[in-house]
Amino acid sequence: MIKILRYLKAKDWLYCILSTIFIVIQVYLNLRLPEYMNNITKMINMPNNYQMSDIYSEGGKMLVCALLGAVCSFIISFFAAHVAAGLAKTLRQKVYSKVAQFSIADMEEFSTDSLITRTTNDVMQVQMILAMGLVILIQAPIQAIWAIGKISNQSIAWTSLTVAAVVVLLLVIAILMIFAIPKYRRVQKLVDKLNLVTRENLSGLKVIRAYNAEEYERQKFEKANDEITNTSIFVGRFIPLMPATMTLIMNGLSLGIYWIGAYLIKDVAVNPMQGKMAMISAFKERADIFANMVVFVSYAVQVVMAFAMLAIIFVNLPRAQVSAKRILEVVSKTPTIKDGNGVATKGEKGNIKFENVSFKYPDAKEAVIENISFEAKKGETIAFIGKTGSGKSTLVNLIPRFHDATSGNIYVDGNNVKDYKQEELRSIIGFIPQKAFLFKGTVKSNMTYGDALHNISNEDIDKALELAQAMPFVEKMEKGINSEIAQGGSNVSGGQRQRLAMARTIARNPEILIFDDSFSALDYKTDKTIRNDLKEKLPEVTKLIVAQRIGTIKDADQIIVIEDGKIVGQGRHEDLMKNCEVYQEIAYSQLSKEELTDATK
Repeated sequence: MIKILRYLKAKDWLYCILSTIFIVIQVYLNLRLPEYMNNITKMINMPNNYQMSDIYSEGGKMLVCALLGAVCSFIISFFAAHVAAGLAKTLRQKVYSKVAQFSIADMEEFSTDSLITRTTNDVMQVQMILAMGLVILIQAPIQAIWAIGKISNQSIAWTSLTVAAVVVLLLVIAILMIFAIPKYRRVQKLVDKLNLVTRENLSGLKVIRAYNAEEYERQKFEKANDEITNTSIFVGRFIPLMPATMTLIMNGLSLGIYWIGAYLIKDVAVNPMQGKMAMISAFKERADIFANMVVFVSYAVQVVMAFAMLAIIFVNLPRAQVSAKRILEVVSKTPTIKDGNGVATKGEKGNIKFENVSFKYPDAKEAVIENISFEAKKGETIAFIGKTGSGKSTLVNLIPRFHDATSGNIYVDGNNVKDYKQEELRSIIGFIPQKAFLFKGTVKSNMTYGDALHNISNEDIDKALELAQAMPFVEKMEKGINSEIAQGGSNVSGGQRQRLAMARTIARNPEILIFDDSFSALDYKTDKTIRNDLKEKLPEVTKLIVAQRIGTIKDADQIIVIEDGKIVGQGRHEDLMKNCEVYQEIAYSQLSKEELTDATK
């Protein structure tokens, strides 16, 4: 928990210092109240020695102290809230920024659901404990030590009783922490699990309904919900013991002090036979004992309250510690993919070269792709085809460094991709994934997404929409390019979503376009039209196409056939139909011999 405080800013530390000053003032004022109470008690017990105005004066001082203490409390709370909220904001920024740098492998190490929990729930736990702890951890020790100093010269019996009360309170705290800490750790993991189940339910709603699996998912959710509920109830059963124990100890302490005080007062004998002066002295001694007893009770309660406040922090601290540790795990994680120093000079734009490239996922036994070598010249169309799971998508994901090659080298514009800064590299590459994703907003806001580096104009948008065959349906929308797009693009069809994703990428005017099976949602006519327009209108842009359909790739300048992560065929369609058995199998499974013969003419 202490490590996380290093993210406090200079302004926050200033607030902490000011809070400490006002806490000391508040404690001083609170500890002055029993002294005024003592004076008033003595006046009431010996009225002949004091004027009523003296009582009013002491009472007025008490009122002033109480009001100033309330003002200090407000100021302290103000500073504490600012410090806690500021740290929470910083932590959310740190976690989000670090996650934005993560590779896909890094994301899988934590899981999306856990990262969401760490950014929200865990940060909130840290914020809550800091808001309380900033005040209590400073105020409680000062209050306890100061109050103990005030009562240290009083009755040994009263002092012993106060010490016993504190010891009992500490024993209760220790027992609570022994049982609570392990459960707090489990609660945070169960929150991750509940988020996972909820996210799956919402994301896979269509599949769930298609399989009539609503009851199955409901039971799965209820199981996760019951687990976190039962664990929270177990912890919650211990928490109410704290205020109950505090009330019992403080009331018992007050009762014990009064009981002892009664015996002390009783022992002071008042004997009329000893004369008037002796009687006055005895009454004065009784009044002093009573006044000291009232003051001692006030100070003793403040000592117990100080330890009780610390107990509240210590009971809640374990959960915050778990949360802080989970946050620091993300913030301190070193991304597996690091920026290069940047590229000063480039070769010919659009050139790509793979040189004996292999890749395997972390902890995997076998490589997904192995010894891949090929070269794409500026303006060429390179296609990749192979069976499902052969490694085609993994191969093209290495170019924008979504993963880094395990061995071998990849060059873009004559420079190793690892020498580029990631932002620099991805600014010259347009990547269209198979699963198109649109952001909530408008068609235009999606087209200009990431516009900071590309200065996308309305002309660029229109050109991209035309080229991606998206303009016809966009024009039919109520507000054209200003029409609303729902989160994930759920208010447009799969094909429309895919074409808008293509248009968004094309609008950036990249040197290289990568289509990761992006034509799969399109009909063959639209597919062919887009490919022809790309070839005609973007002749200098290098295009890499991952596809399953022979019709999508047969006109490519070079087709690379992947089987089990290795190149088993390379060349044009006509050549592969003659000398590549894997390509022939794929071709004949999709088109008849007559269609293939016509296509090669």
